[in-house]
Amino acid sequence: MNRFPIAIQPYTVREALGQDYFGTLEKLAAIGYEGIELGLPPEGVTVAEQLKALDALGLKVIGSHASFNSFDVDFDRLIDYLHQAGGKYVAISLLFDSKEDALRKAERLNEIGELCRAGNLTFLYHNHDWEFRKFDGEYVLDLIMRETDPRLVQLELDTYWIAKGGEDPAAYIAKWAGRCPLLHVKDMEPGEERFFAEIGEGVLDFRAIAEAAAGAGTEWLVVEQDAGRRDPFESLAISYRNLAAMDLIRKPAPRP
Repeated sequence: MNRFPIAIQPYTVREALGQDYFGTLEKLAAIGYEGIELGLPPEGVTVAEQLKALDALGLKVIGSHASFNSFDVDFDRLIDYLHQAGGKYVAISLLFDSKEDALRKAERLNEIGELCRAGNLTFLYHNHDWEFRKFDGEYVLDLIMRETDPRLVQLELDTYWIAKGGEDPAAYIAKWAGRCPLLHVKDMEPGEERFFAEIGEGVLDFRAIAEAAAGAGTEWLVVEQDAGRRDPFESLAISYRNLAAMDLIRKPAPRP
């Protein structure tokens, strides 16, 4: 059986996080999540206070999503934060308007990847569906992977966005075996809208996805739901319960 530690991407509860930072973290831990993708704390909260609260809750920082469609990030500060927090991964997402644009950005991804590697971290590219556009017959995401050094740039694939882009998530994860240490897991409703769904409530085959992820060397499954029809905490609890019902959760060892 393929089991994984389960982390949360708190974009799902972004509004609640802005209103009650520590209370939101407490609710996520209470659901059962073991890891979290988290960045520097909000104004008025020190890193020491943040990390003390996370430790008390049993939530491990696994990495940070640094930016969307921007290279304007203080990577030195983020790397320093992740050293303090014990996280290993830095991820970003981008938009691309041409093959030339994608090639230029791939060069920059290699540069950032080298910076992260020098800081003993792993740099990841996180996909959406637009990377499944084709330039000269090749998916943008395949181009990015071809043009980046696997020692410097790896992947944080996303099951929903792979399916939205027209590919089978399990097959695409297997295609990039060895380059996907983190996997964002989210489901898709049936029907033309293909709206976000809680894991196990939609059309994606998560046992096949888990088998592909295990074969690809994925370390963590990271639950995220960009939008939903329920309260976001309820959605995250449903996703966690369904992952448990599928016997896909590897429980952490008891804390000493």
